[in-house]
Amino acid sequence: MKKFVAALILFTRLPVWKWVNPSQSDYSDAVVYWPLTGWLTGGLTAFVMYCFSFVMPWSTAVILALVGRLLLTGALHEDGLADFCDAFGCGGDKDRILSIMKDSHIGTYGVIGLICYISVWISLFSSFGPMMAVCTVFAADPFAKLCAGQLTNILPYARPEGAKNKISYSRMHWHQILFQIICGVLPMFFLLMLNPWFALAAVCPIVTFTLSALLMSGKIGGYTGDCCGATCLLCELSMIIGISVILYSGL
Repeated sequence: MKKFVAALILFTRLPVWKWVNPSQSDYSDAVVYWPLTGWLTGGLTAFVMYCFSFVMPWSTAVILALVGRLLLTGALHEDGLADFCDAFGCGGDKDRILSIMKDSHIGTYGVIGLICYISVWISLFSSFGPMMAVCTVFAADPFAKLCAGQLTNILPYARPEGAKNKISYSRMHWHQILFQIICGVLPMFFLLMLNPWFALAAVCPIVTFTLSALLMSGKIGGYTGDCCGATCLLCELSMIIGISVILYSGL
């Protein structure tokens, strides 16, 4: 239970720390619950999107749903994506990339990365119908967190001094990975009820994760928290793009 609360504290602004105080080891083992927190963040986004669709234009409902998720998560992943784009966009050796990611200021690549991500996200969901969009966002969020969580299992932490929040994620055992996969994949069944061909969209985040992991391994020899956040959003967006391609291809 404390490990799940630790994941909620890491990924949301919910004040659950007032009632439960996880230990350092709980935070280290919280990766297994990342997809389960996606049920909350993705579920709230879907709920806001669906409710507002009855009282305002659909595109506005989509934007407000994204705002709701940003408020819930504190834009944690978006901050990671901006730092990731700045660091790998500027390039250089390992020390330079890690130094840029550690800098709290946002640069040109980070701004462009966030604009592109948000624009494509809003554009795609605005083109879906309400039920299609609700099922997609509820499926994509946990699956993306499942993919991002695998970085901690296959790559070492890139900074020799360790994470600035002092959290070192433990590698998962096979039964923890199985639980993580179940939590990440289960919400997709709502999407598959609309069209079984949407299962093919899961290939997109897997490819995105693989390419991201290869980039991180080659450039900095591991991952950072910003890398995990960026991977989460990029995997989510690639899955939404895949669903859109399948939808508009007539499958």
